[in-house]
Amino acid sequence: MMRPLLLGLCSLSLLAQSVRPEQYNDMSWRHIGPFRGGRTVAASGIASEPNVFYIAANNGGVWKTDDYGHTWAPLFDNQPTGSIGALAIAPSNPKVIYVGSGEGLHRPDLSVGDGMYKSIDGGKSWKHLGLDDAQQIPAILVDPRNADRVYVAALGHPYGPNAERGVYRSDNGGATWTKILYKDENTGAIELAFAPDNPDIIYTSLWEAREGPWENGAWQGKNSGLFKSTDAGKTWTKLEKGLPTVAQGLGRIGLGTSPSNPSTLYAMVDADATLGGVYRSDDAGATWRKMNGEMRVWGRGSDFAWVRVHPKDKETIFVANTSAYKSTDGGKTFTAWKGAPGGDDYHTIWINPNNPETILLASDQGATITVNGGRTWSSWYNQPTAQFYHVITDDQWPYWVYGGQQESGSAGVKSRGDNGAITFRDWRTVGVEEYGYVAPDPLDANIIYGGKATRFDARTGQVQDISPNLLRDARYRSIRTMPLLFSPVDRHLLYLGANVVFQTANGGKSWDVISPDLTRESYALPASIGIFSSEAKNEANRRGVVYSIAPSHQDVNTIWAGTDDGLIHITHDGGKAWSNVTPSTLTPWSKVSQLDASHFDTRTAYAAVNTL
Repeated sequence: MMRPLLLGLCSLSLLAQSVRPEQYNDMSWRHIGPFRGGRTVAASGIASEPNVFYIAANNGGVWKTDDYGHTWAPLFDNQPTGSIGALAIAPSNPKVIYVGSGEGLHRPDLSVGDGMYKSIDGGKSWKHLGLDDAQQIPAILVDPRNADRVYVAALGHPYGPNAERGVYRSDNGGATWTKILYKDENTGAIELAFAPDNPDIIYTSLWEAREGPWENGAWQGKNSGLFKSTDAGKTWTKLEKGLPTVAQGLGRIGLGTSPSNPSTLYAMVDADATLGGVYRSDDAGATWRKMNGEMRVWGRGSDFAWVRVHPKDKETIFVANTSAYKSTDGGKTFTAWKGAPGGDDYHTIWINPNNPETILLASDQGATITVNGGRTWSSWYNQPTAQFYHVITDDQWPYWVYGGQQESGSAGVKSRGDNGAITFRDWRTVGVEEYGYVAPDPLDANIIYGGKATRFDARTGQVQDISPNLLRDARYRSIRTMPLLFSPVDRHLLYLGANVVFQTANGGKSWDVISPDLTRESYALPASIGIFSSEAKNEANRRGVVYSIAPSHQDVNTIWAGTDDGLIHITHDGGKAWSNVTPSTLTPWSKVSQLDASHFDTRTAYAAVNTL
């Protein structure tokens, strides 16, 4: 787990000034949007109440609609985490809802949770159920005969080993848990499915995987695979005949069972390029055959592995990927069934078993519902569950708030509406890559910079690529979200981070490099990488980037820079010379995620650091 750490860096001894509660007690939060959905992987409906659906966003908690997605209401705001990876409704009592926290994914940018939650009143109130150290819970099953029997897939720590992972079962509604399938501290569970005709038959997918502390550092191990139990989880058998092996790149596996023919199963298998794809079994998992290997259907298999079978037709299946795909011939061929808007990256498919024309999709743009088999869909512009990377305000009045939203592009929101409230009419996109910073021009409110880098003109709606040409040179490194911000002193100066600091004084027409490579030349690998150290050593050793920049508010020549591999530098001469001022407590790959220079003292700055 990346743990937050706040450091104050200064050369003076300063006494903290206390803030009296009466100075802020009258302040309250107000909702300013944007009014559109964010990254969501947990979703479910109630078969007997076709108007009711629940979703849970990766960073937005649990939401409910009772009008087919026309409006959504938050249910989880008072809980200590908003990161959700799984949601399950008890078939025997739809008032009972189980929620697993943590995104339940392996990816460069993620948030973790603190275990399981349960509601017995349809989401009005919640109780924490433990499994705190699982951090990532991607799947939950509730026995259709008994709302107190629940199975949980625990993926575990994304950045290191831990013991609280694998498959768990509770027979008392989550009061206590029994670990019923476990390999080791590196292998978690990612998928769960009942046999439709017998809930004592359970399928699960184990996935041995690890995220590195640098972006796109990810590895998979030897214990991934598909397993089956016929005795409610007491014993397990590995299902592997016809499936790729670990030596063939086997990774994450998604599973779908056929309600109309329980012996028919489909698996979405991540493996080497020639072996990954959609697999099918017609003997309850004993043997498998590959049906489809199109990259558009299974590519990026570590992020997308969701396959579901039509409740009344075993030959019709639905697959979630960058689009949602549908096959009516048992997986041989697929048609892109649902794409943008309201998607781009799909994660979860829930089909009403009583009326298969009603389908709920969860994606990087929230949730969308069809009640006519996909001919029309509900809007995603009614779920303010945005997952933002950075936010900033400009200097106009009313001021605007800007940010880049995961897989949805950018957003600019007016801080004060003209009609008594801030509505969807008071925000717009501003042409910025979704992962990056937004940097409004302090001299012209109509010009907005962002990403790595672009220039947006609000008067024309046009976006121009102004990125430094040197970023195309192999000597320079950048990742998805790089710092981009103006100097508070000289408002013509715009800074951009890579493994060096870039500067422009003419709106990106030309850029200067004002620093050397500020990252570590060498280091010992963090212990969290563990058994994957040999693979990590094969990657380029110097791979850090400047992840945060803090220009002084007093002196135009003073600039602070922090890296994702755990270094902090400062220059007092506009970049001619840089000094390493890294605190001794920072270890390699302690990510300096934010730096903020003091508004009053050129020798003081504050650093927010994520540590392993």
